[in-house]
Amino acid sequence: MRIDILTLFPEMFAGPFGASIVKRAWEKGLLDINMTNIRDFAHDKHRIVDDYPFGGGAGMVMKPEPIFEAVQHVKQSAGSERARVVLMCPKGRVFNQEMAKDLAKEEHLIFICGHYEGIDERVREKLVDEEISIGDYVLTGGELPAMVVIDALARLIPGVLGEEESFLTDSFYDGLLEYPQYTRPREYGGMKVPDILLSGNHEQIRMWRRKMSLLKTLERRPDLLKEEALQDEDRKLLKKEF
Repeated sequence: MRIDILTLFPEMFAGPFGASIVKRAWEKGLLDINMTNIRDFAHDKHRIVDDYPFGGGAGMVMKPEPIFEAVQHVKQSAGSERARVVLMCPKGRVFNQEMAKDLAKEEHLIFICGHYEGIDERVREKLVDEEISIGDYVLTGGELPAMVVIDALARLIPGVLGEEESFLTDSFYDGLLEYPQYTRPREYGGMKVPDILLSGNHEQIRMWRRKMSLLKTLERRPDLLKEEALQDEDRKLLKKEF
């Protein structure tokens, strides 16, 4: 997958993308991440990318020309006009795991990181395929949200994680929160690992984990179960004692 990030602050990505899973995916060639400074496409000597809003109002608005030219530049660099252009902004759809799975199928993504009071509406109308928000709050720019989205989708790309099935048990992947996880030691501070996990009975362990996922979701995020059609097995598991 090729990912192009259009930003006013490319240096912000050095830390998060220079470590952990995203770094390894980049080094393996599973991700090709490119930074483009929108200011490079401003034509005045001060590289100004914003201006006052028509009609008045507080704040500044990002100009259309540098963004249009930056998007065209990265498409030409990729040798293809086919790319999904994503604008990170508070007006977008709230990001979730289903959106991450959808984005992970793309071959080329272009992320536009907004700033100031917003972006000229013509960018939304002619360039952007999708607008994404990471929550009902406002940040100073689209860089941090872009990092969140890229991290979430990157781990779904085959070969990125050490174990291919790791993401299948993540919270939200199948509409439920993840079951509890334990590791050594078996007992710590009087707290013991559930016996079922030490039994070696893989089918019983699977059922216990499914039940724990259902219970955690009912307790903490019952709204998710409105979308999750409970199977007959799930109803039986909720009554089953382990």
